[in-house]
Amino acid sequence: MKRTLWVATVLGLLAGCGGDGQGDAGKTQAPAANTEFQKTLQQRLLDAKPGEVIEIPAGHYAFERSLSLRVDGVTIRGAGKDQTVLSFKGQKSGAEGLIVNADDFTLENLAIEDSKGDGLKVNEGKNIVIRGVRVEWTNGPDTDNGAYGLYPVQSSNVLIEDSVVIGASDAGIYVGQSKNIVVRNNRAERNVAGIEIENCIGADVHDNVATENTGGILVFNMPDLPQPGHTTRVFNNRIFKNNTDNFGRKGTAVASVPAGSGVVVMSNDDVEIFGNEVADNKTANVIIASHYSAGYEGKYKPAPTFDPYPERIYVHDNKFSGGGDSPDGLELKALKLAMFGLNGRLPDVMWDGYVNTKRAEGPQICIQGASGVINADGPNKNKNPKADAAPFNCKLDPLPAVTLQLG
Repeated sequence: MKRTLWVATVLGLLAGCGGDGQGDAGKTQAPAANTEFQKTLQQRLLDAKPGEVIEIPAGHYAFERSLSLRVDGVTIRGAGKDQTVLSFKGQKSGAEGLIVNADDFTLENLAIEDSKGDGLKVNEGKNIVIRGVRVEWTNGPDTDNGAYGLYPVQSSNVLIEDSVVIGASDAGIYVGQSKNIVVRNNRAERNVAGIEIENCIGADVHDNVATENTGGILVFNMPDLPQPGHTTRVFNNRIFKNNTDNFGRKGTAVASVPAGSGVVVMSNDDVEIFGNEVADNKTANVIIASHYSAGYEGKYKPAPTFDPYPERIYVHDNKFSGGGDSPDGLELKALKLAMFGLNGRLPDVMWDGYVNTKRAEGPQICIQGASGVINADGPNKNKNPKADAAPFNCKLDPLPAVTLQLG
């Protein structure tokens, strides 16, 4: 039998959920944390038993320190992502809003606002469900916002659905070094990266909306991590107007993402991009790049086992429109001007041109149904770019669907 905890509404009232958070001058202020409510909820998380459902009623609850859970089989449930709000605007200790080190975990129907660091971090868990959750930094895009909104890492069997993330200074929805992942029916806006899949094996990213980010959907491999990623499908998403200036912290991977990037594949293999509506991303609707284009040269040398080249990338059956008319950065602006003129635009797909010369079969980048492909000739500092789709007129076998094994 499941045990259910109803966090009493009276405690929510004590937490100041009935206030409007406005001072006399009309400026937004951090609501005062109620230490008894905070202690009660954290103690219930510490004392939780497998199968327990912790329900938090509608209200605005203020916290000054992180919450944590280390018990398997727990569900935390609110009354809705706009009804149950956990605010960390006055957070004094800890980084995350909620950090979870547990299996068989579900978080649903609540909001996490203004955490000092990541909104929700799940570390080394299996069978993770995040549903109907909103994570937001309410002051809008800001480098001082937390890095990640929803952040499962080193996990397996991960489902993120029906959620909203706004304002993350790295990635709104980020899944890293994980296996067997489905990210669906979410909205990511005004983050640096809307949705990022990094060093993951087996991910389906579909039926999401990514808009007003710096980059819409990213599929990355980074060096010096224990698991290289491959086999990601990005399909049936709406990815449009991701033109927000990059506000990522210097030195992070996403700080090099050009504003105006729709889908970005970096150093990852076996990626299929299809059935998406991709529009009005001012640098390019799709960017395919190696690690050498990320601006890390001279900063550190990856291990010899790291493969920096994107290979077996299949872009097909998407609906493209607009984009490429105002690329970010002087080099890309010069490239556009030199090849397409003042009123021209870069084609839908841009490849940086780095090739692993040790592979006889080449990068196997196949593009169908795009306005064109530009090889930016990154290895020669863009001296001899080519706008020629013919070398990319090929097909690859479809990738397999992800099947979650939850429960």
